[in-house]
Amino acid sequence: MKQVFINFLNQHGFKVDEAKKLSQKSEFIELAAGTTIIHQGDKVDSLYFMIEGLCHACYLTVDGKRFSKEFYWTGDCMINFESLIQQKPAPYLIETLEPSHLIKLPITTVQKLRKLCHPFYLHLAENQLLHKENKERFMLLNNPEQRYKLFCRRFHDLETRLSDYQIASYIGVTPISLSRIKKRLQS
Repeated sequence: MKQVFINFLNQHGFKVDEAKKLSQKSEFIELAAGTTIIHQGDKVDSLYFMIEGLCHACYLTVDGKRFSKEFYWTGDCMINFESLIQQKPAPYLIETLEPSHLIKLPITTVQKLRKLCHPFYLHLAENQLLHKENKERFMLLNNPEQRYKLFCRRFHDLETRLSDYQIASYIGVTPISLSRIKKRLQS
């Protein structure tokens, strides 16, 4: 399983021997569905690389509401940049939605790569920026029905793996509104 991570590292600025050395600092973990990887408010101590499975990042409000930030699947890195850069507690939680296989890399290693402006760190930062800009455009330039259609087109394999509540939260509507949108589209 670590070979997948080594291959990922090779694609993003590490030579084969460097990638193997870095992977020795990592840990392979298997988690059941419904496992919280990072609790909101906790100190973040790791970057997680998704080998297989499905994870969800969401913000929790004091009144118990959940707002979807992002979903992660095979080949994604999960890292909280606010915690990495400013050493702040995690502003959101990350949980598994399906049984998941992950590689856990100490955040101190990522902090060293950041200081070196290593191509791997630049890849992480650029990828995060692209996701943020895409999500911003998605939310600002589309009405709820358009957002749902775009979600289904972009993430067609996720639609069957997520609950309506999770999809509604991601596209910024209530589950009732999503149900209405689905009924309109079926007509």
